[in-house]
Amino acid sequence: MSRPGHDPVLDRIARVEHADPHSVLGLHKGVVMAWRPGAVALSVLVGGKRIEAERVHPDGLFRATVGDVGDYRLRVRYPDGQSFDLDDPYRFWPTIGELDIHLFNEGRHRDLWHMLGAAVREHQGTKGTSFAVWAPNARSVRVVGDFNSWDGRIHPMRSMGSSGVWEIFLPGIGEGARYKFELLTQAGQLRLKADPMAKAAENPPGTASIVTSSSHEWRDQAWIDQRTASDPLRLPMSTYEVHLGSWRTVPEEGDRPLTYRELAVELVDYVADRGFTHVEMLPVSEHPYTPSWGYQVSSYFAPTARFGSPDDFRALVDAFHQRGIGVLVDWVPAHFPKDDWALARFDGTALYEHADPRQGEHPDWGTLVFNFGRNEVRNFLMASALYWIEELHIDGLRVDAVASMLYLDYSREAGEWVPNQFGGRENLEAVSFLQEVNTVVHAEHPGVLTVAEESTAWPGVSRPVHLGGLGFSAKWNMGWMHDTLEYFSKEPIYRRFHHHELTFGLLYAFTENFVLPLSHDEVVHGKGSLLQKMPGDRWQQLANLRALYGWMWAHPGRQLLFMGCEVAADREWSESRSVDWHLLDAEWHRGVYELVGALNRIQQAEPALWTGDFSPEGFRWIDANDADQSCYSFLRVPVGVDARPVACVANLTPVPRHGYRLGLPSAGDWEVLLNTDATEFAGSGTVVGPVLTTEDRAWHGQPQSTVLTLPPLGIVWLAPR
Repeated sequence: MSRPGHDPVLDRIARVEHADPHSVLGLHKGVVMAWRPGAVALSVLVGGKRIEAERVHPDGLFRATVGDVGDYRLRVRYPDGQSFDLDDPYRFWPTIGELDIHLFNEGRHRDLWHMLGAAVREHQGTKGTSFAVWAPNARSVRVVGDFNSWDGRIHPMRSMGSSGVWEIFLPGIGEGARYKFELLTQAGQLRLKADPMAKAAENPPGTASIVTSSSHEWRDQAWIDQRTASDPLRLPMSTYEVHLGSWRTVPEEGDRPLTYRELAVELVDYVADRGFTHVEMLPVSEHPYTPSWGYQVSSYFAPTARFGSPDDFRALVDAFHQRGIGVLVDWVPAHFPKDDWALARFDGTALYEHADPRQGEHPDWGTLVFNFGRNEVRNFLMASALYWIEELHIDGLRVDAVASMLYLDYSREAGEWVPNQFGGRENLEAVSFLQEVNTVVHAEHPGVLTVAEESTAWPGVSRPVHLGGLGFSAKWNMGWMHDTLEYFSKEPIYRRFHHHELTFGLLYAFTENFVLPLSHDEVVHGKGSLLQKMPGDRWQQLANLRALYGWMWAHPGRQLLFMGCEVAADREWSESRSVDWHLLDAEWHRGVYELVGALNRIQQAEPALWTGDFSPEGFRWIDANDADQSCYSFLRVPVGVDARPVACVANLTPVPRHGYRLGLPSAGDWEVLLNTDATEFAGSGTVVGPVLTTEDRAWHGQPQSTVLTLPPLGIVWLAPR
């Protein structure tokens, strides 16, 4: 109820509950209505004149008749005697147009970050920052921050009709200002929320959003041009997966992690030196809980402030590109945390998530699931993907937990999930969303990769959408990872009984564009390091690990190796400490490190080892059935280029195989490209080659053959001279 003698409209302004304060405040028909709670006096400055305003509401509403004027300013005096001159935020037109709103409500606004969030801009000749947020069920929304002492009364925003968007332009506010949105729910509760579209955020445990704009001058145009003109699936690719916070720390400064700027030197040099073509970062979107490794995202547009500013992150990406290295980031559209200051029940209702917990809550992770059927939510996530590509120059998105998105009954018992419209378990809205993201990304940014972490047998994950697939560039081969590690964990004496755990993957190796992942997931949660999974004494463990890598780099598919695995880490990874770089002082660990570099260099020099990664024409068994000796041999054949084949021979027992006859497809000299048992890799130094000459004797179904010694727990690569 309004108080006696007061206009109910002004009462609503004073209670900060008016959905369109701009319709009352500002200049209307020669009268300025100004809102400044706490002020004792206010005057309007027009053309060198000062016009005293009349207080028309005790809570801080003032009115002055100024006539037909254009620009004006306000002079405000407070009880302590201080006065300030300022621009009136309520004299400005909206910064959002009808087309923006139409596209957003349809879910088709491609550069949504220019519409929503905080944007430093010049508007009607005045510099400031526009703020906009989607909160369709709020009674009122206010922007609060450093600039108004976090007082929600001062800057109420206007509702842009039925769109659900609220907007205001604040003159004089610039980069670095901290802010949030204060929302009044339909139930009368006040909720203080970080900006879902924030491009920068406070370093946790701070939770405020930060106004930012970029001044970074990109120097990677040559890289972008090359990326656009090429097909990444037809180029060699091996990826170094890294958690930025624990890759390397500074002991002299309390083991603090390196900053983005420091990583732009040290990590870039390291990845280039080890010969990886790409780096993949565990999520670098802002997240509140460090031990989540970034997989519980609170800000889908802001690189984490733990290591520097957004421009510092741009400098890191730029540095990688200038060294010819692609950058992928993990992107997490499957779920988000329940933190009250972030996306959860944003406007007092289930806005970004489903209202029904059977659809909107994730039982495994204690998080919320996006409502992929809502246009504005799809647009929010689509814009996030495009923002990382367009504004931060990322070359690929590895999409986390795709399986949890595809199935409505993922980790749920009967009665705990809601079937789709056809009674099935497939999440049709999530399927449609993933297809849309992949279609748009590949159409608008040729050469950019999308990679699915998908652990089920969903068909066509990496097949084009127009052929019924999900449209990803590639898919992590979780089956290969599981079978391979299971095999290598066996004592060699038992491996002959598990021989086809290594051959089984070739039955389906070309049904998808596969990445072979030895990722962070395999070296945490009590699983131990890769080295610890290997059987035998320390020599056998290291030899097994070298053999695993030699097998992996020769196998069809794209290689991905988590940081620390290249130095044969002897304890599992923790996000709270650095990689154990001191291990490189030990010859055996240094040997594994040198092997990984050699694998990358040799592989990239031999087209047979990558041109046929996704084609059955690129692979041929020589002998898949020598179970008694635990030996394997196969050919990698170049596809679409004129290059030599490469033969890979494996002996996965600790016993050398002398006089081993190997069938080969052509006569002449075959040189040894790789021997994982070589002394340069801290192996036992079994001599193979350096050149093997074939005999005119058919073997293994091949017209020629040669005799060699297979090193213990070793992998040998051969190629015609």
